[in-house]
Amino acid sequence: MARRRRPPRPGALAELPPLKILSQIAALQGLYYAVAIVLMLFTVLVAGTKFSMDLVFGWDAVRGDTTQGWLMGFIWVLNGGLLMAVAIVVLIGRSKLVLDFALSQHAIHLVVVTLYSGQLPRHTAWWLSMTAASAVSAALATWGCRYRQLRPISFGGGGGASSTAGAGAGASSGDIGENGMDGDEEQGFSRGRGRGRGRDGAGEYEMADMSSDAVR
Repeated sequence: MARRRRPPRPGALAELPPLKILSQIAALQGLYYAVAIVLMLFTVLVAGTKFSMDLVFGWDAVRGDTTQGWLMGFIWVLNGGLLMAVAIVVLIGRSKLVLDFALSQHAIHLVVVTLYSGQLPRHTAWWLSMTAASAVSAALATWGCRYRQLRPISFGGGGGASSTAGAGAGASSGDIGENGMDGDEEQGFSRGRGRGRGRDGAGEYEMADMSSDAVR
């Protein structure tokens, strides 16, 4: 007799659907290269040099023996670290998935660079730049996602409830009579011994002592 399969946990398939993960990875990777192209193009225009796709998909430009190589490394750290951290917070928004997306993004870039250039990157500066970018992206994105998740939720109506509570407290304190007794002037009586005002406010009266001597 075949065993019955255990039903999946409610919401298990909806939490991490494969198509959604692939679409998010593709969106992050496309944004990663789009921002890199813009930053590289701006840099070469300011420096007065020629733009080439080798700056984006190659590794030879990132080196530690030239000023231009240091600048390229800084751009990759800025793009892959700071800007992609913001993108992960906006597109992903879950702290437990940040490390996976940050590492996957730079792993895909390593594969693309290797296929484009035909060999693994050999410059130490390139590896250091990618490592720094991965660390900065994971750290900042984790902090950003946790900050968003821990923000207090406001349901509204807090001001009205506070004012209502304050009005109730004021009314309670206002019920205390002139001599410290709890009374209600509109009802025309005062609880305990003291002075009171009639319902119509026409005059005042003083309650007499109803002891046994007074009755006699």
